[in-house]
Amino acid sequence: MLDVEALYEKYGPMVLRRCRYLLRNEEVALDALQDTFVQVLRHEKRLNMDAPSSLLYRIATNICLNMLRHERRHPKTGDEGLLTEIADPRGHEAGILGRDLIDRVFRRELPSTRTMAVMHYVDGMTLQQVADEMGLSVSGVRKRLRTLKERARHLHEDRHHDR
Repeated sequence: MLDVEALYEKYGPMVLRRCRYLLRNEEVALDALQDTFVQVLRHEKRLNMDAPSSLLYRIATNICLNMLRHERRHPKTGDEGLLTEIADPRGHEAGILGRDLIDRVFRRELPSTRTMAVMHYVDGMTLQQVADEMGLSVSGVRKRLRTLKERARHLHEDRHHDR
């Protein structure tokens, strides 16, 4: 039986830092922290706990990315969003265009590719570290990230040609 309480005590702060970094919202980060350990409880029989910090890091990253994806698809329409738009409508428009481009880049990619991109480009992990975390070869990670970069470049160029 997995001692989730001990895992939470030892790795909870690391997971919370990860969630805060990706979500930029304390309340949502706390939710993601709890969701991470709920996933551990839910799937404890199938999890390989040889490297718990890596596993928890990956689970937390995936949960945060899913939360961000959900937020983009179902944005809140409260006063805060309206105030932000009124205060800086250009910033809001640029944010929408940027999110649209990101959604188009990742539309045909596996969710694991998005995770790899965050690990490498946002977290600054090496290709070897990403490969180890994802259980892939370095060449496999390199190829997927290269394909992703090419797609992003083409979409970016197409967007600028349309203007």
